[in-house]
Amino acid sequence: MAAFKRKRGTLGAEKKAKKVKFVSGGGEELNEVDEEIKNEVTIPAPVSMGKWTNKERVLIFSSRGINFRTRHLMQDLRTLMPHSKADTKMDRKDKLFVVNEVCEIKNCNKCLFFEAKKKQDLYMWISNTPHGPSAKFLVQNIHTLAELKMTGNCLKGSRPLLSFDPKFDKEPHYALLKELFTQTFSTPRYHPKSQPFVDHIFTFTIADNRIWFRNYQIIEEDASLVEIGPRFVLNLIKIFQGSFGGPTLYENPSFQSPNMHRREIRLAAAARVREKQMVKELQKIKRTEAKEEVDKDVTADVFLTPAEEKPVHIETEAPEPKVVKKNKHKAFKRQRMARR
Repeated sequence: MAAFKRKRGTLGAEKKAKKVKFVSGGGEELNEVDEEIKNEVTIPAPVSMGKWTNKERVLIFSSRGINFRTRHLMQDLRTLMPHSKADTKMDRKDKLFVVNEVCEIKNCNKCLFFEAKKKQDLYMWISNTPHGPSAKFLVQNIHTLAELKMTGNCLKGSRPLLSFDPKFDKEPHYALLKELFTQTFSTPRYHPKSQPFVDHIFTFTIADNRIWFRNYQIIEEDASLVEIGPRFVLNLIKIFQGSFGGPTLYENPSFQSPNMHRREIRLAAAARVREKQMVKELQKIKRTEAKEEVDKDVTADVFLTPAEEKPVHIETEAPEPKVVKKNKHKAFKRQRMARR
């Protein structure tokens, strides 16, 4: 048994390191021992031959009703995370607790679930299944890899660095989210589908009470960063103690639902229309008050000269009748001609 163990150990050693014999000049092999020792080169073992201990698996899928942009975002995240798995879309009639069973079937202990509502609002659940905690976000300003067309690039399956804003360590709910993001987005070491390289970085920045996600390439020459994509903004809604439910650990007081936001926009537009109508009515009233009805034109008698006043003659007697002279009867032209 000990000999078998020893032999098994030697086989493992041969797998870890490999000796190769090189022949100089391309001719027959040299029989001298010294030249054989000189030409033997030991190839080191691959970097990724370590033991895979961190068995984190992330299930990335969505509900029905998502648009093309969300579908492309999910595909980009699956490409960037080699430890992720996919599943078919979940029916909207099913309750969210069903996701825990789906994760158990898929042998996943983390979940990124995208929930679409009204075909325009996108919510993202990040959960540690099946015991929790979990967080719900409103996803805004989505830009996918195909849409951005940035100059950055990275190897598929390479492990990322995670960069967090210093504000994540100042408040407890941000510290909890930092731990969730670390366990979900970091690729486990020695994962079979991962590459033993670190050439890109995930950044999580807090600004305007939102979490901004960016993906950058690390350039080797001067360690500068070039954006790859995708990019999106997470607006925190609630943090739950359980997975997809349970007692509420934190609720964002500054969160405003998209329905209320759209309602305020409609009310503001209606208020602007009403204001315009009131201005028009006031202008109309002012025009009617300022208008005076003028019966007589004041400037009509400017160029008239007054006539001389004549004494008034009053006749006391009736006027004499006019004498009408009657013309004699004129003969016709034929009669005049006959008389001649």
